Amino acid sequence: MEDAVAGVLRQWQQAFPDLDPEPIAILGRISRIAALLQQGRTGPLPHAGLTRPEFDVLAALRRTGHELTPSQLARETFASGAAVTKRLRQLEERGLVARRTDQRDRRVFHLSLTAEGTELIDRLYPDLLAHDRTLLAGLGAAEREELSRGLGRLLLVLEGSSGSTQP
Repeated sequence: MEDAVAGVLRQWQQAFPDLDPEPIAILGRISRIAALLQQGRTGPLPHAGLTRPEFDVLAALRRTGHELTPSQLARETFASGAAVTKRLRQLEERGLVARRTDQRDRRVFHLSLTAEGTELIDRLYPDLLAHDRTLLAGLGAAEREELSRGLGRLLLVLEGSSGSTQP
């Protein structure tokens, strides 16, 4: 049995026999995995009325343990400023995030979790980890460690080549 990218590689090899499609073997699979995770990696989130990007905003506020500005949240969640603004508006309307205006610069505001937002993240995080573990259950511990190290090295290479930690 072969994955979907193996077929793509074969097609490229037939179309361009003199070119080595090796980058597609890695990057194509990463892209395919990312797409599959975006489609199905929701786990317990829909039951809580959250999308994964909304959870990521709440999680960033929880794991850092302090207030963040919208631009800091964008960096923490690898999202655009516009996307973060949209998510914050929705999370504020639900009473999960509070906004405080900076005393020195009224244009800047700081965000924090409300008690309800903290309770929600604290309840969901263990369930989400358990769900994510089931996604990786087909790999052994050594395979997961090797994959994690390899992806970490690739991430460092790509972050270094772009001069940024954002996509």
